[in-house]
Amino acid sequence: MTFAIIAALRNQTPGYPTGWGGPEYTSWQDEQLSWKTTCYLGDWSFLMDLEVRGPDALKHFREHTVNSYEVFEIGRAKHVVYCNDDGNVIVEGVLMRMAEDVFRVQSGPAVFSDFLLSKGGYNVTSRKLNTFQLQVSGPAALAVCEAAAGEPLTDIKFMRFREIRIAGREVYALRQGMAGEIGFELHGDEADKQAVQDALLAAGAPHGIRRLGRRTAMINHLEAAFPTGLWHYTPDMFSANCDGFFEFTMNRWSDCFTTPPSLRGSFEGASINDYMMSPFDLGWGKSVKFDHDFTGRVALEREVAEGRSKQRVTLEFDSRDVVDIYASLFRGGEPYDFMDIPHPQRWVVWADQVLESGRPVGISSTPGYSLYFRRVLAIAFLNPEAATLGSQVEVVWGTPGTPQRTIRATVHPAPYKKDNRRADLAAEPALVRA
Repeated sequence: MTFAIIAALRNQTPGYPTGWGGPEYTSWQDEQLSWKTTCYLGDWSFLMDLEVRGPDALKHFREHTVNSYEVFEIGRAKHVVYCNDDGNVIVEGVLMRMAEDVFRVQSGPAVFSDFLLSKGGYNVTSRKLNTFQLQVSGPAALAVCEAAAGEPLTDIKFMRFREIRIAGREVYALRQGMAGEIGFELHGDEADKQAVQDALLAAGAPHGIRRLGRRTAMINHLEAAFPTGLWHYTPDMFSANCDGFFEFTMNRWSDCFTTPPSLRGSFEGASINDYMMSPFDLGWGKSVKFDHDFTGRVALEREVAEGRSKQRVTLEFDSRDVVDIYASLFRGGEPYDFMDIPHPQRWVVWADQVLESGRPVGISSTPGYSLYFRRVLAIAFLNPEAATLGSQVEVVWGTPGTPQRTIRATVHPAPYKKDNRRADLAAEPALVRA
């Protein structure tokens, strides 16, 4: 059965993901430099949004996520992670506490929470929200958002939010930073999206704001080491915990999905479970708190006790080997699999075999080209003994059954780029306070 699942994913023709507007607005090079030099406006309004309210709302999230809720005041957000009984991640995303018994949850957790709540057992109501989610991130993000709001925003701490007004519309400003830079995610009613977007672009024009297209959008996740399900790893969609989940999603949330992603890369697992990751594998161990009972707790406690988690790192591909991949297009014989840059344009989950001295030591995920660093990078999940910074490994490049070669790679930290998300806004240089 598991081989059938892997074969089906490999044979799936990759489609194009929804969201992010056009493929490019200026150029992918120009857009990719924006979060280091100015800032970008990214449109994540395609992500699902669910409101859960009622006396059992917090109980629901406590019982199904790895996170602690001992401290979770109104106006705070959490990166919540749902696991299956084996401790592998099903979905993850942002949860916002709007009031004592009112929460909003986005992305995969919106759909999975809706699925769980449809089974009953909780004194809550849930409803799909028709909202926009716009991100402004980069050194000039604070200046742009303050100009659009007409008020200071330095009081908003990391992973906190409050209500502001932009173009006269009610907006919730959540401070986060998916690009590893100062950033705000702005949430509001879908009917107000155009007015808010226009106001942000006008406020950002003096600062050189760029719109972020889908051709380069995921490079910020790569540089900042934020693994994304159905892109950098395979989330659980197959266990007993997910029985009926796919059918529920297609019936109730079909407007948010196109075709399923396809599986690519040289790694050949014996089971679909070999492609899945725990929160510890993905670098989210600090979010796992054993102060409450939740789905997957026993498995995760055992993983900690046995010390068998992988370590998240960034692999820096040897540029000479990458160039040879492209050179194969211009010489005789069958060329190697094409390495699309800045990252794959279609919806794929990548898993390449990583070797150290010829023995398997982990998985390398979807590669991407960083113009700023002039390197092809990949988030990888390695056995701890192979994850020493500066050590050399090899990535097997090529789909099984096609010409393959190894790419030399050096182990670097994850994130690869300096993390500036939590910077003290009041202490930032003139660019962000202008």
